[in-house]
Amino acid sequence: MILSPLVLIRLWPHESLAVAGSTAVLAQDGKLLRLTLAPDQRYRLWLPLEDFSPTLIDALKLQEDRWFYYHPGINPISLLRAITATYGGGARQGASTLTMQLARLKYRLNTKSPSGKLRQIGQALWLEARYSKHDILEAYLNLAPYGRNIEGAAAASLSYFGKPAKALTLPESLTLAVIPQQPNQRLGSGASLTDARQRLWQRWQQRYTVSPQQIRLMTLPLPVRRLEQLPFRAPHWVEQRLADKPEQSTLNTTLDLQLQTLLEKQIRQYLAQSSTRGIVNASAMLVDTRDQSVRALVGSADYFNASIAGQVNGTEAKRSPGSTLKPFIYALGLDQGVIHPQSILRDTPSAFGPYQPENFDGRFVGPLSATEALIKSRNIPAVWLASQLKNPSFYDFLRLAGIARLKSENHYGLALVLGGGEVSMVELAGLYTMLMNDGRLKPLRYLKDSPKPRGEVLLSPEASWLALDMLSKNPRPDGGSNAWPVAFKTGTSWGFRDAWTAGVVGPYVLVVWLGNFDGQGNPALIGLEAAAPLFFRISDALALAKPADKPLPRSTPMGLKRINICTASGDLPNAYCPQQSSTWFIPGKSPIRVSTLHQPVHIDTRSGLAVCPPYDPAYTKTEVFEFWSSDMARLFKEAGVPRRTPPHIDCSGMASLGEAPKISSPLSGLSYTLRLSKPEETIALQAAASSEQLYWFDNQIYLGNAKTNGIAWRPQAGGWHQLSVVDDQGRSDSRQVMVELLP
Repeated sequence: MILSPLVLIRLWPHESLAVAGSTAVLAQDGKLLRLTLAPDQRYRLWLPLEDFSPTLIDALKLQEDRWFYYHPGINPISLLRAITATYGGGARQGASTLTMQLARLKYRLNTKSPSGKLRQIGQALWLEARYSKHDILEAYLNLAPYGRNIEGAAAASLSYFGKPAKALTLPESLTLAVIPQQPNQRLGSGASLTDARQRLWQRWQQRYTVSPQQIRLMTLPLPVRRLEQLPFRAPHWVEQRLADKPEQSTLNTTLDLQLQTLLEKQIRQYLAQSSTRGIVNASAMLVDTRDQSVRALVGSADYFNASIAGQVNGTEAKRSPGSTLKPFIYALGLDQGVIHPQSILRDTPSAFGPYQPENFDGRFVGPLSATEALIKSRNIPAVWLASQLKNPSFYDFLRLAGIARLKSENHYGLALVLGGGEVSMVELAGLYTMLMNDGRLKPLRYLKDSPKPRGEVLLSPEASWLALDMLSKNPRPDGGSNAWPVAFKTGTSWGFRDAWTAGVVGPYVLVVWLGNFDGQGNPALIGLEAAAPLFFRISDALALAKPADKPLPRSTPMGLKRINICTASGDLPNAYCPQQSSTWFIPGKSPIRVSTLHQPVHIDTRSGLAVCPPYDPAYTKTEVFEFWSSDMARLFKEAGVPRRTPPHIDCSGMASLGEAPKISSPLSGLSYTLRLSKPEETIALQAAASSEQLYWFDNQIYLGNAKTNGIAWRPQAGGWHQLSVVDDQGRSDSRQVMVELLP
């Protein structure tokens, strides 16, 4: 088979017509954030032909070369007509085809002389031989002159109309079609541009069917933005993305311009009001937890302010997080069975080896629930809790979460709990989004086409939900109410260098930071007093700006159960607990035992002293006392809230009243069979006891409480089970039972 020379030329490898161009960074709605300069200092955004508006392509062919698809690079008829007019004394006529214009632009030809025109014709024929019509039209659209240093319709569309070339309207397409013919003249004179567009519009109506809407559009003024007005939005965000050296000419980001403007405005106004306190710089970022998209990012208060090093991106800077990492210590404690939300923790003077932490206010408040300890940011309970963590430790958790540049675990010790390490705002935002994603750590997304991986599970859904539930109890510092659910934590670094507030606002994670990039301290930089007010100004404005994003109530994980506890001790209530409340716990994980804090003491009414059995009913009364440890009793006294001291009593060797519970069902040593096809089949748990309340456990997993009539039990797995029953005085009985599960 013999191929023609033209086919051989077309098949021979040849270079692309594309040249190095600009990068356009777009917001999620397609609006321009930044258009960079190409290496030759021109604005040139190279796009494939399919990314241009079909209307623009048709308008360009109608304006410049109606016979583009039918000639070999030159139009002989037009060329002959132009030569005749030029040398016959008539008015000059243009004869350049789109291919000839591309030859002039690509090879920088001077076509005013006859020799230059001949070279243009030769190069046009060569281009047609080497490249397809598709390639030639694409190259022309990307190289056409649009005034000053703007080349190509894509860059012109973004520069003059602020939109991608595919989104051009008919008036905009007609405008861009007529500019390349006389770019500087038509852009310099509004009348010249309007006249040229109207002439093309008349021809368009003769060739194409137009709609009433298009006719109305053509009657409206069409503002053309000056080159000096090119956007320079979200500079830190844009430079973050450009630093990755993207291969794409267009970056479609996840940034929401409305929310970006909202953050910038709130920061600017807040700092203007706070300048008398020496607070002059801030950073913030907003992440949509529904898909991990970063919606807004403010790296500094003013990018152009050199006095605050405004070009530094504060969202990427490593800073001490203060107490903003404490929620994850509590989440780990919940997951590892160290605490439940109402476990009672001690805020007392404590030493952990050589480390003796103190609270921010220098005071100790004694016993308080885990939830209170978290939202009040007490340091001693957090350090104690971290000391109990294993597999992973708090340090290992941070490493697994991708916190970069951590030193060795021994370097920090337990000081890591109180902000001894450093994290970036981006890393902190990623951790808080994990709480909203059932404990899955997923990478933040900055581009619309970024993948959405499932992420790595670092916490259970139950622990993540409980941590947020605990944080949601944290009151606003201004005492106001929230339009959306808010769960937040503040943080203050050592030396008052950093003030933080991080948390969940509806479907978003919001993190704000105030401080100085040079690390200079300021007593006003306290998380609760400096960062939290800005956090809530933004959260309030966010709810107003995005009412459609109001979230639905979060569903409770299936693995959580509600139980009654003795409020003072955080344990299951015994018969003498005067005040009960309820809390969530994770079956099989959360610590659970019967409270021994409240105990009865029998008092002789004549002497006022405690007595041992047997009692004389005529001269004996029973009082309930709280039996706190000596250090806790001392702390209560120092705090001005002393507790009644229980009287001394020594009834050792005396028999206790009542009998300990004894399991009567199931029987010891027997094997029980349950059928999976019969979910109604259960095993009765019963015990003989003098107490009214009995608490049942299976291998330390709390099953429930009941009177002496017992409960129905259906185990989830077969095998040996260690069943235990505990009464409200702490007395117990246990036995092993074999359970076999059949189909």
